This record gives sequence, structure tokens and C-alpha cells, in this order.
Amino acid sequence: MDIEELRTFVEVADAGGVSSAARRLGVSKSIVSRQLARLEAELGVQLLARTTRGAVLTEAGSTFRDHAARVCAEIDVAKETILPAGDLRGRLRIAAPLTFGPTHLAPVLAEMARRYPQLGIHTCYTDRFVDLIAEGYDCAIRLGHLPDSNLIARRVGPIYGRLVASPEYIKAHGSPETPDELLTHQALMQGTETWQFMDGEQTVTVRPQGRFKADNGTALVTAAIAGLGIAYLPEGLIHEHLASGTLVAVMTRHPIRPAGVFVVRPPGQHPARKIRILTEMLIECFGKAPDVVGTAPV
Repeated sequence: MDIEELRTFVEVADAGGVSSAARRLGVSKSIVSRQLARLEAELGVQLLARTTRGAVLTEAGSTFRDHAARVCAEIDVAKETILPAGDLRGRLRIAAPLTFGPTHLAPVLAEMARRYPQLGIHTCYTDRFVDLIAEGYDCAIRLGHLPDSNLIARRVGPIYGRLVASPEYIKAHGSPETPDELLTHQALMQGTETWQFMDGEQTVTVRPQGRFKADNGTALVTAAIAGLGIAYLPEGLIHEHLASGTLVAVMTRHPIRPAGVFVVRPPGQHPARKIRILTEMLIECFGKAPDVVGTAPV
């Protein structure tokens, strides 16, 4: 049984179609279709039911997909063990936040590509939530306080943020002093997130409300400067505005609970060596400059 046929089948199963799997793999649709046909002929069963919208797993395909994915993962681990020391090959697909990635992550990824010339690094910078398994990513870099999930996460650095507003907003609406008072103000948010504050040793959780939302931290900075409300933003995005006075910190007696930068990967017994090395490089990077790390909360 050909390992590439197994990989192709897993990609099609996870992508939901031949076309999207072909784009992920960087090959033509005809190649993907031929590999699937050979695999199904060898097994003597139909693994995928083709539809006008793509492909869905049959009952046999659903059972076989998990076994095939484990076999591919084990082969990858086996290959890594015999590579020359310090060598990385293949492809690393990463999902990274648009607000944070080009400034803080891109230099690390560029250095990784320089160190490992046989490794292909494909990064998608987006502030939307990426489904790692369905979209075929090896890992993602996520920020804030992570929700519970079946994914495996490793913290690589801290995030420091503040609540800020424009002087005009504070003049018109006042400045909240406690988390409860914050609920009477317009909050600038990414979505329906919660904000966590420190009250001595205790953590206070608030679910703010507001009419202006954006999935990008830079857009929230612009809205805060325009006087639309109070925003929870990272030091790295607001320090120049605080220095110039276009934004001011509010509710400073209740600091925001520090969050984190995480490398997140799909569940599996063995993290790929390329993910381990990326994680180590990020820890080294953020350990040297923790004061500039941050983004709006997830």
C-alpha cells in the first residue's frame, strides 16, 4: 500500500473534496483522483462518496481514515528519527493571527526557513478561527485564554494588555473604575469574548457589551481612537498611542489577567519534530522580549 495514497486520502477526507485537497497538496486534481482510485481498488471498498459539493466519507472510509492518519503520522516520526542531526524536510503549514503574525511571528518563521533550507513553510495569516484538522494545518499560533478543546497546546510566551479609550470618550462617558462599572460602557470587541481582570489575588470575569466588533486588533485601535468605546488591546499595538495621548489607560486598579501565546496542534501521540523546533524558537524569541507581545483577546 502506497503511503502517498494514504496521505492523499486523509487530505481529501479532511478537506471535504478533491479540489481543496489538491490545492493543499500542490498537485493536480487528476493526480489526487488517480491515487484515490488506486487505493479504493486495492482495498476493494469505496472510501469516499462523490457529491456535487465535494466528497464525503462512507462508513468504511470513516473507519479507515483514522487508521490511515495514524499510519502517516508514525511514518513521519520514523523518518524524523533517521534524518541527519539538525535536518528538517517536508512542509510545515501554520495558521497565524493577522494582527500579530507579520510583526512578531514572520521573523521567526523566516529564520526557521533559513536554518532548514529543505523545509517548506506555508503560513496563513488570518484573524478568523481556523479548524486545523478540517483545513489541513500542522499547527496554529493562538493568543489569549484558550477555550477547552481536544487540541494540544504549548504556551510559548505571555501577552500583556490594557483597557484603553480616547480622551474624548472619557470626557463624554466617564471612566469605569471597577469591572461592574465597565458593563455600562460600550466595549470594542472581536466577538463575544470575556475579559478577565485581577482583583488582588482573585480573577474577575466580565462579559462586556458593545455595538462595534472587528476580528482584527488594528481595526479596534482605530475604533478606540475614534471614541467609539473602550478596547482591550495589547501593549504592542497601543504603546505609541498611549505615549502621544490619543489613547489613555482606564481601570488601572484592576489589571488585565496576563494571557498567553500558544502553539496549538491536532491531537496525536508524537508532535512532529518541525513543530517542536518551531515551538522552541518561539519560546526563545518571546523570552527575550515579553513586553511587546500581545493582541486582542480570543
